[in-house]
Amino acid sequence: MTSSRSESFTVEVSLPSERLDTFLRERFPAVSRGTIQRLIEQGHIKVNGQTIKPTHHPRAGELIEVYWPEARPAEARPEDIPLDIIFEDSDLLVLNKAPGLVVHPAAGHEEHTLVNALLHHCEGQLSGIGGVARPGIVHRLDKETSGCLVVAKNDAAHMALAEQFSGRTLEKTYLAIVCGEVVRNSGEIRASIARHPTHRKRMTVTDGSGREAWTSYKVRERFSGATWLEALLHTGRTHQIRVHFQHLGYPIVGDATYGTRQNKRLIEVTGYAAPRQMLHAWKLSFLHPCKGKKLSFEAPWPADFQTALASLRKVSET
Repeated sequence: MTSSRSESFTVEVSLPSERLDTFLRERFPAVSRGTIQRLIEQGHIKVNGQTIKPTHHPRAGELIEVYWPEARPAEARPEDIPLDIIFEDSDLLVLNKAPGLVVHPAAGHEEHTLVNALLHHCEGQLSGIGGVARPGIVHRLDKETSGCLVVAKNDAAHMALAEQFSGRTLEKTYLAIVCGEVVRNSGEIRASIARHPTHRKRMTVTDGSGREAWTSYKVRERFSGATWLEALLHTGRTHQIRVHFQHLGYPIVGDATYGTRQNKRLIEVTGYAAPRQMLHAWKLSFLHPCKGKKLSFEAPWPADFQTALASLRKVSET
């Protein structure tokens, strides 16, 4: 069982439009917002030594203290689900997540998730961040996004990896097929992202009131009605690539949330209908959290991604 521990840090910049629980969710991406709210309500998270509400707005100079309680047993049930593991040692593992696999159990997806599979695979080697013994999901991929995902096996690895994510020292490269023919050969998208004001399951580009988000890209191949891109994430906001390219007018092929109209048009023009959003976390590079050595991984493209390229290429050649 993972023992309890504490840590503290000072807020560097005032965030008058952001809640404390949202701010901490960004700093500790492996911990759910619900868990953070529970820790605040239980007095395990304090600001300047005082208990505080989740709605508190962080101010520069404030000292935030976080007490991580001893982890209780995992609530999810271990399941023997095959995993495509690229690398594994005593501290972490990197896997190629299959499209359609949900990362965390949630309402409607209580089982058959990546966490269920990892609980079975890790057999007790679990991180306890957030107060629940579970594999350390340091970052997430959407259900329909495939590719590289790193998982921590212990708290030391978990926190060191989370620090690299929040400090933007990792390298995350994605492959995406988007609707429309992107004009520029390369470019950058710097547009803040926040929760959509009315569609709470969606994110949207804002006028600067959201979280800073930065994506750079280059074109790999153009088709009739679509473009194959390579995208580098400099920040890690929810749905970042999907929202940024929708903002440019080029939503991800197969994205039912952010590109319904353009995808309908693509099907009419090409006859190709994607089975999911064509987004693949291709490459991931980071420092080993305990050994300091740089590690670089590449996840092979799934069959449906290759089929999409072949189909669009064939239409373009006719």
